[in-house]
Amino acid sequence: MRLPGDFDARSNGGYSRDDAGGAQQLLQQGIALLAEFQARLAAQATDGVLVILQAMDAAGKDGTIRHVMSGVNPQGVAVHGFKVPSAEELAHDYLWRYAARVPARGQIAIFNRSYYEEVLVVRVHPEHLSSQRLPGRRAAEDGHDHNQVWERRFREINNFERYLSDNGVHIVKLFLNLSKEAQRERFLSRIEEPEKNWKFTAADVRERAYWDAYQSAFSQMLSKTSTKWAPWYVIPADRKWFTRIVAAAVIAKALPEIDPRYPTVEEARASLKAAQHQLEAEGSKGKRSKKTVARKALLRGS
Repeated sequence: MRLPGDFDARSNGGYSRDDAGGAQQLLQQGIALLAEFQARLAAQATDGVLVILQAMDAAGKDGTIRHVMSGVNPQGVAVHGFKVPSAEELAHDYLWRYAARVPARGQIAIFNRSYYEEVLVVRVHPEHLSSQRLPGRRAAEDGHDHNQVWERRFREINNFERYLSDNGVHIVKLFLNLSKEAQRERFLSRIEEPEKNWKFTAADVRERAYWDAYQSAFSQMLSKTSTKWAPWYVIPADRKWFTRIVAAAVIAKALPEIDPRYPTVEEARASLKAAQHQLEAEGSKGKRSKKTVARKALLRGS
């Protein structure tokens, strides 16, 4: 697949933002469904869900997370943003810091950017490879042909996601597809509106100069790592309200497929009965102890 030609970043699915009976209702339904199934997921505690968000700057990742997950219990959701690797992280393999944030059973984890940066930013700026302390022989081989790096990492990422899937982690990968013009408008908004200034840095404009390189890197990422166990969903991102509807629908679809259920009384009856016997036994023992103490006191008094 190729960006931007294969996908329309401005698509609204035929809905209108002002259609109270349509678009907004769909979003609220998706949020409600997420909340219901998240509670079941936590109660069953056998599976986890990993949501991965990738996009160009200003595509609306933060807002999508904030709106789509607004109805869930915060105790069951963890959001992780990955910045420039620390010295400790660079001392390990590139997947190490991400593996440490994989959701526990019964939990949902959201990666706001992820290990896919290793085939995106690092591909657009291959000079970053020198700080990753690759093994000598491998570094020498890769130095002559960077394509070997990306092909190997595509394979390693697919294998990593297969391992997670086999162990009960359901992966939902969302690519928010933003057009170059929409990004320009959002950058201008961040500059012109004081309350948004904090969102903008000069580096954002510098990275925009690599737009075509990023589109090529994203195209390769989507083509090489969309698998049966962890497919990519390409979501139009020029209209934020529509992005949130589609993201909610995709995540909400993943949870019913797991079909998490609350533990039934029948399943827990044996353990409840055992607990009841234990508590009753403790009570009986306490009563017997009190009678014994009373009897001894009576004998001493006589």
